Amino acid sequence: MSDQIANITDSPAEKLAGGFGFTEGPLWHPDGHWLFVDIRKLQIHKMSTSGQLETFRDPSFGTNGMTFDKQGNLVICESDNRQIMRRQADGSYTAIATHADGNQLNRPNDIVGRSDGTLYFTDPGGRLTEEERKLDYSGVHIISPDGANSVGTTETEYPNGLAFSPDERILYVAITRLDSRCLEEKEKHQMCEHQLIRAFDVAADGTLSNNRVFATMYSAEDGVPDGMKVDVEGNIYCTGSEGCWVFDASGKHLGIIKLPEIPANCAWGGPDNRTMLFTARTSVFSMRMKIPGTAIPRD
Repeated sequence: MSDQIANITDSPAEKLAGGFGFTEGPLWHPDGHWLFVDIRKLQIHKMSTSGQLETFRDPSFGTNGMTFDKQGNLVICESDNRQIMRRQADGSYTAIATHADGNQLNRPNDIVGRSDGTLYFTDPGGRLTEEERKLDYSGVHIISPDGANSVGTTETEYPNGLAFSPDERILYVAITRLDSRCLEEKEKHQMCEHQLIRAFDVAADGTLSNNRVFATMYSAEDGVPDGMKVDVEGNIYCTGSEGCWVFDASGKHLGIIKLPEIPANCAWGGPDNRTMLFTARTSVFSMRMKIPGTAIPRD
């Protein structure tokens, strides 16, 4: 571990649970427990800080990324049903985004909220046949506080995780790949030069502009740019090849947090928001950090 990474982490990774198909979508609940999904087994799990488990939703309909809206309702990317769902107080679910430009969404992947209540989610076009795919782009979509849906940007090759800078003036978007050729490169352990993080300026009205490459994550090793979070000092944590890559706010690569398994996503939690939960293949790990994470906006 580099000295710069050692200055960020506060303890070794602790394995909380294992034996899953493929873990994703970690989220800290303010009541004091974690939520995460098992994509392969189509379940959402509830887990205590000590690793005690119970099933939260079964089936999950391919749920991937999750967050809370400003009112504290759980909002999920229900990938298999190609929609964004909100969990109501009575436990029922309501679709809040299903289409864009009059066409069915691809497979919503990850979601994040802004302090004004606006939600942003990624919608990559992979894992669909040509007949199934109705949108000819992979993009970032916006759900405004009044419920209106719009397209934020189509300037994203295969968008995955996303996160705001602490002042919410920048939206970072992890780009997993360009196309199927990248998958072939990874299978052959060849360098993929389409793994990166894009950055967009966020205007007061929520619109996105000034698309640029914030950082590259080129690698021939196992793993791709995926889930992403930001701490209060503006450092960016993006799961990827070999572990969780960390960059400062200028885009300087500080190093890689390495875990026993390759992580796909991460989330801040704990009473002081200094614990990070990593969903890593068949397991989930927690790690204490020296810098708190940015909080999910709540009323």
